[in-house]
Amino acid sequence: MSGSTAFSTLPLADGEKTDLRRFCGYPAIGGTSSGEGSWRFFQTFGQFEWKMNNLSPTELAQVRLYLSQLYPLETAVIGASANLDTDQAASWRHNAREVDDRMGLFDLWRRRLCGFLGVPMGPDLHGGHAVVI
Repeated sequence: MSGSTAFSTLPLADGEKTDLRRFCGYPAIGGTSSGEGSWRFFQTFGQFEWKMNNLSPTELAQVRLYLSQLYPLETAVIGASANLDTDQAASWRHNAREVDDRMGLFDLWRRRLCGFLGVPMGPDLHGGHAVVI
């Protein structure tokens, strides 16, 4: 994707890391001060955390470009629910597959983000059926 040079190359903020975890299908890690259940005990989760903390400046800009694409795709899925109660109004006809189509596009970009970061897709992108150890 071109145009990533316009995005910040500063280290990721905590909110951006949370969004990256969500979009890549990883669960919340909780507070690291608890000492239990943190990413340090799971190799895949730890790899993902390491990547987020060690991206090069150009990679940070690219990640932010991915985020800028994913936010509106996520919002569009939520917004599609406004049409679920109407199949047809005058000449307008609802796309019965709109939510599925939007989720497919959203998940495609989520998978591409995982590919760019070089991390396995998290459990949420596997439909919740995979166990990550």
